[in-house]
Amino acid sequence: MPASERVKILRVIARLNMGGPALHVAYLTAGLRKRGYDTTLVAGSLARGEDSMAFVADERDVDVVRIDELGREISPLRDLLATLRLARLIRRERPDILHTHTAKAGTVGRVAALLAGRRKPPIVVHTFHGHVLRGYFGPVRSLLFRLLERWLARRTTALIAVSPQVRDDLVTLRVAPAERFAVIRLGIELDERVDGAQNGRRESRRYLGIPPDRFAVGWIGRMTAVKRTDDVLVAFKQLRDGGVDACLCMVGDGPDRVQLERRAHELGVVKDTLFLGYQEEVAPFYAAFDALVLPSANEGTPVSAIEALAAGRPVVATRVGGVPDVVQEGEDGFLVEPGATEELAERLARLAHDPKLRERMGRAGRERVLSRYAVERLVDDIDRLYRQLLQSAKPADHTEAGR
Repeated sequence: MPASERVKILRVIARLNMGGPALHVAYLTAGLRKRGYDTTLVAGSLARGEDSMAFVADERDVDVVRIDELGREISPLRDLLATLRLARLIRRERPDILHTHTAKAGTVGRVAALLAGRRKPPIVVHTFHGHVLRGYFGPVRSLLFRLLERWLARRTTALIAVSPQVRDDLVTLRVAPAERFAVIRLGIELDERVDGAQNGRRESRRYLGIPPDRFAVGWIGRMTAVKRTDDVLVAFKQLRDGGVDACLCMVGDGPDRVQLERRAHELGVVKDTLFLGYQEEVAPFYAAFDALVLPSANEGTPVSAIEALAAGRPVVATRVGGVPDVVQEGEDGFLVEPGATEELAERLARLAHDPKLRERMGRAGRERVLSRYAVERLVDDIDRLYRQLLQSAKPADHTEAGR
């Protein structure tokens, strides 16, 4: 495609940390390249103790423009500097579409677009990978953030939610009416990230010191309060107390790790718990697991649950956010209410005692998620949306943008 016909995208994410959004923007940026889009990916700095997933972008030759002031934490001065730097980049790059991902980037990016003045992008898109409008902050700050999101939504061409549940929650919070949202699920290179076959299971278990017949419960993620990792340990203790010969594999790191290891000592389960730290290659660990547990207080679209299902492993998770869109109750896993550790333990025990159930659920999950969360499907969906928006954009918008 001639350079004059290619579409220029400025994609902004707060940081390329461990999780679905970082994978999403890397895969999407690389996938759209062959569809006629030239993308500049902008990302901020990681918070202390966060693990980087920038290697996924590097592996796909996706160049990243760094704005160090952009990051997770709320800081008026740094946020202002990030907004001004991004506005300058918008004026220089003159993108056809500005597409922001995650809450902080959505605020900074859309305000920067307004500050770009006559060179404001004719199309502004924001993807909600979840939200922090309820349960993260006190009532006053939560109200202020909701008002800000409503104000920004009116100045955004298109809003995307990564699951129907995320969309419905945002509609309930009156961010925007339902018709303003498109639901476009994550896209992940699942065959690259995990291996659904049993290949590697014996080797992985030998490496981890897990006997072949021992029930292995896995957890993968960032050790923060919203993940309720303490519930993982409590449910695991209840599982052990119920007579199940099980071990627990905690894959990941984060600010709560030291406290969590201390808690494992207090509960008397530390000898049966492996704290494995952050791992770039996750396939061997899914191969070793018999089931994944995910007791989070909130989730947008949980990548670890998608990957576990793609690896043929059933998931026991809490019924929050976009989790019910990923895990189908009774088909490829079980859903319980947040904090229900006894129910988590009971569902895990059911899987431990029934290998045929594990196999059936694992097979059903893999069959469902491979196409549902395919990168090619994501690229198709976004390409279709972009083309519709570009077709609908008025010539006057391009004139105002300094074209």
